[in-house]
Amino acid sequence: MTELYALVKRNCKLFFKDKGMFFTSLITPVILLVLYVTFLGRVYRSSFASAVPEGFFMDESVINAAVGGQLVSSLLAVCCVTVAFCSNLLSVQDKISGARLDLAMTPVKRGVLAAGYFIASALSTLIICSLALVVCLVYLGCTGWYLSVADVALLFGDVFLLVLFGTALSSVINYPLSTAGQGSAVGTIVSAGYGFVCGAYMPISSFGEGLQRVLSFFPGTYGTSLVRNHALRGVYDEMLSLGVPSQGVDAIKDSLDCNLYFFGHSVPHTVMYLVLGGSVLLLCIIYIALNSRKKARLR
Repeated sequence: MTELYALVKRNCKLFFKDKGMFFTSLITPVILLVLYVTFLGRVYRSSFASAVPEGFFMDESVINAAVGGQLVSSLLAVCCVTVAFCSNLLSVQDKISGARLDLAMTPVKRGVLAAGYFIASALSTLIICSLALVVCLVYLGCTGWYLSVADVALLFGDVFLLVLFGTALSSVINYPLSTAGQGSAVGTIVSAGYGFVCGAYMPISSFGEGLQRVLSFFPGTYGTSLVRNHALRGVYDEMLSLGVPSQGVDAIKDSLDCNLYFFGHSVPHTVMYLVLGGSVLLLCIIYIALNSRKKARLR
């Protein structure tokens, strides 16, 4: 345990001291904020307004809270994964610099070394994403607050689970990388594409039926839906109290991906958690298998 603690401490310090990696991890939140100001905010507002049944007046604070909930859920769903890829680049940099080989020459077991990278990446990502969540909560408090204590706790739980998913996914994908160019290419692809395939930038309900079915196999889609449900639950309750029929609220939930369907079948929240948690477990098993195979090959 002492060796693992030392490795985790060392990796976390290197990540936060490396201004390149640290500021790169903050690019996604900045991009999302720019997109929101220039494009996404208007799209979210018009999408929400079109889903509200005719004849119902909606208070401006409710609309702002709904749009803000979409922004918050989109930002968190993407950041938990993209920041994990940035923090996980430390393992690639250690290969390039030769530090990984130096560490492998010590009495530290390879399993402990791999766990050190994984835990440090998860911890660094969790710190950044938790701070991002706090900023998002302050933003919702300024625009329109309809969250309960349970909603806030569930949002922190969603962030934690998504961070584990992002760390496990990045650990598997970054494992074979050995050059700075490869790491940059993977980071660019993930930053540019993940928000679309998980339904963060645009709800998958706005895509064609075929693409919706394909995206329903991606675990990140369910993570985005969980965050969005908890960010908007209070808003939906407020709509019901204002007299909006439950069918209208369900239509809004469908348009915002709060209700997800797998080949026409509604997916309960418990199943979303199982899919996301099962994906984390599967990716961790693959990561362990990759490190075990390398160890066997070196013998």
